[in-house]
Amino acid sequence: MGTAPFYLWTLSRVRETLRQDSTSPRYPQGLFWLYFEVYNANIIEHTSQMERIINIAKWIFGIFKRYFKSAVLIVIFITVFVLLNFVSYAWYNKIFGSAVVGEISTRDTSSEEQDCNVTGINLHGQLLTYLPEMEPQDMSDVASADYVLYYIKKANEDEKVKAIVLEVDSGGGSPVAGEEIAHALKNSKKPTVALIRQMGASAAYWASTGANVIFASNNSDVGSIGVTYSYLDNVGKNQKEGLNYLELYVGKYKDMGNPDKVLTAEEKDLIMRDLKIMHSNFIRAVAQNRNLSVDKVTALADGSSVLGAQAKKLGLVDRIGDLIDVESYLTEKLGEKSVICWN
Repeated sequence: MGTAPFYLWTLSRVRETLRQDSTSPRYPQGLFWLYFEVYNANIIEHTSQMERIINIAKWIFGIFKRYFKSAVLIVIFITVFVLLNFVSYAWYNKIFGSAVVGEISTRDTSSEEQDCNVTGINLHGQLLTYLPEMEPQDMSDVASADYVLYYIKKANEDEKVKAIVLEVDSGGGSPVAGEEIAHALKNSKKPTVALIRQMGASAAYWASTGANVIFASNNSDVGSIGVTYSYLDNVGKNQKEGLNYLELYVGKYKDMGNPDKVLTAEEKDLIMRDLKIMHSNFIRAVAQNRNLSVDKVTALADGSSVLGAQAKKLGLVDRIGDLIDVESYLTEKLGEKSVICWN
């Protein structure tokens, strides 16, 4: 009997009993039988519910019992498979890891796994004085003087470090950054080597000149001793698109060099004055750092770059070679095997 039919049946029995005369001697007896019937019906209802629960439990237990062995085997198989993967990966990494890394890169970037006696510093990409707040993907081809100077200072303070290698692959950037790095290399207490890979030009070459020795490939672009402040003039484009540039500034030359306004002859003269001063500073720095005459460097300082072999003939670099040659040079100079760890 379901719950709803049970209550309907009970209600009908109560009504039937209450219709009897309350003074009748059978009235208490009727109430007794009503109570007895309700009690019995309640027991029957609960009994049927228990039977259903027991049957469901038996069914679940039967399924569990039937598939228990298979489930255990599956769990064991998955566990063993995962463990074997971890173990095999660990062994593979131990046996072949160093060989694979060696194929990808010729350098060791971990200073913790072995004793390094040479600090390697990268100067790759556009050279700035500091790194502005940028998204990580925008910083992949940018170098800063702050970064280089920090590791030069750190290497000079580390007693275990015997030399410093600056690897250069840059077309230049900030003249101030180039000057700062060159000055730091020149004043280093440890021997310094600059290795120019594909390109060491403009401010990046200026930075390299501070090293005791400069290596370059036969095919490296070296030099480009010059200064530029060229920019794109947007005036004609703005006029075509109906855009008007409103000049709001105080100070005659405050808006000088703005690409949305025409550059006046006076403004151009001022910019060229400063560019010539920077160019002269660049020439003097190269002459001093490379032990060349100012006249010789001035003759070379037309902004062009030369290949490594020609750069060696002109005195812009000292040796032709790559990282292996740099390591051999340092091993000989230090009197012990050179181990470079890169920052």
